[in-house]
Amino acid sequence: MLTYRAAPEVGKHFSVDVAACAKNGPPPRALKVDAHMPEHRHGMNYKPTVKPVGPGQWQAEGLLFHMPGKWEFVFFVEGERMTRELVVFSTEEKQKILAHGPWPPAPRRDPSNRVSGKPEAIALGERLFFEPRLSGTGSVLCATCHVPFRRFQDARARGFGLEEVDRNTPSLMNVGIYRWYGWDGAQDSLWAQSIRPLLDTREMRATPSHIAKALRTLFGTEYEKAFGRKPPADDEELMVDAGKALAAYQETLITKRTPFDDFRDGRSTNYPLAAQRGLRIFVGKGNCSVCHFGPSFTNGEFADVGVPHFAARGRVDPGRYEGIKKVKSSPFNLLGRFNDDATRANAIGTQHVDLQHRNFGEFRVPGLRNVALTAPYMHNGSLAGLRDVVKHYSDINEDRLHFDGEKILRKLNLAPQEIDDLVSFLESLSEQ
Repeated sequence: MLTYRAAPEVGKHFSVDVAACAKNGPPPRALKVDAHMPEHRHGMNYKPTVKPVGPGQWQAEGLLFHMPGKWEFVFFVEGERMTRELVVFSTEEKQKILAHGPWPPAPRRDPSNRVSGKPEAIALGERLFFEPRLSGTGSVLCATCHVPFRRFQDARARGFGLEEVDRNTPSLMNVGIYRWYGWDGAQDSLWAQSIRPLLDTREMRATPSHIAKALRTLFGTEYEKAFGRKPPADDEELMVDAGKALAAYQETLITKRTPFDDFRDGRSTNYPLAAQRGLRIFVGKGNCSVCHFGPSFTNGEFADVGVPHFAARGRVDPGRYEGIKKVKSSPFNLLGRFNDDATRANAIGTQHVDLQHRNFGEFRVPGLRNVALTAPYMHNGSLAGLRDVVKHYSDINEDRLHFDGEKILRKLNLAPQEIDDLVSFLESLSEQ
């Protein structure tokens, strides 16, 4: 058995620590080290020196990789040849990789929600999240679709509260750091998004008066602790406060660190090589990080990704186009009276977002953390697994994309091995 440790950087000399042992008998006494690029059929321009540092242990010095790519170490242990693959990233690739951190994010408070981060509001919001009596029928709750053990989604292609809806149920993990909410961005705050399913006739089928009555009769004491006042007489205002308590709870739902995070931060020496190769595709050939960038792997905006936007036969889901109309006209948007930030500095996006024809059929770019645990995928749940998603982008029909849209997506024509590698990388973005 042979193990090694190295931290190569392109264009810089580095050393390799090697340890080897035999299945039976004493450890080997001699070692030679080399490296080459099998895809380019050439090796290093430098010959390392190897010195023993203990029984079955050596340090090789003077190695240098003169270009980024897939390298293989070649070790000769007393005549036996062993190879170990190594992925070496360029300076540009490393910068793109480091941009996907740090994680977890620093806690932050939503200035539009006066009880954001308040423990009493978080406790009330958690109770409301699991309370069926908030629904008009008393039979469904927020957790019906956002199931905790499923990472706060439901594993269905399309959500089902009281009836089936047109879109997939997204996970609530990391929802507190979004800019827009819903697949179409029809809400500009987490508390406004929390109100929407309460009022939707297909989801929870409640009314402002029903929600207000539930808070007054069931949670009066908890409300006073969270908001520092008795429940107001205005039903709509009290309903909004229910949304703000729900938002305070959801802000606490943050994903844990992943194998990728440990690799990015230099804490891991066993990050799979397939995942490393997939990472190179993600930040390079695949161009995935153009939209899925930053620590949460999303730009927070909307795109047409070539998925049909028919909600049903003869019925189209306009996506972001209709979402912009809704957020502009909503009485609960950040330009309205319920925003607790008197400066309205957080409403700039709502004020200036511009409705354009190309927004038709665009949907929110989802974050990729825990992506291996939240199938199925896309706004309509039409792709069952990560391999299906990767193949979709590999074989994408560019004719399906808007002629006046962003010219980012291109058919990738990934080889089977590249598909496997990219899936391996995506899997490494999930909690273990």
